[in-house]
Amino acid sequence: MKKLFSLILVALMLFTAVGFAEPLAGGWTPSESPEITDALQAVFNKGLEGLVGVSYVPVAYLGSQVVAGTNHCFLAQATVVYPGAQPSYVLIYLYENLQGEVEILNIADFDFGALCTYGA
Repeated sequence: MKKLFSLILVALMLFTAVGFAEPLAGGWTPSESPEITDALQAVFNKGLEGLVGVSYVPVAYLGSQVVAGTNHCFLAQATVVYPGAQPSYVLIYLYENLQGEVEILNIADFDFGALCTYGA
């Protein structure tokens, strides 16, 4: 549980460190809470509906970007649907248009180990 909490904190720090700390028109706004609400779970489920081969479980909601609709960024645990597969973490970017339709913009690997620079 400590690892998961640390992972969420690092993801939020990275998200804000890239210049997303202040809301800008068209810029990313960090989430006030990483909690996955029922509404966010519905967006996540709608966006990943029909995907096969990998199971995605949202861990934290990182932020949003207002465009002609809304871009969302989730930290999720990804597990290949295969016996004994080890889970990994990914950043999932979804676009929700003004009609409520949701599509995947990007699924990016989140390499927690690459963030550790001990002795570097």
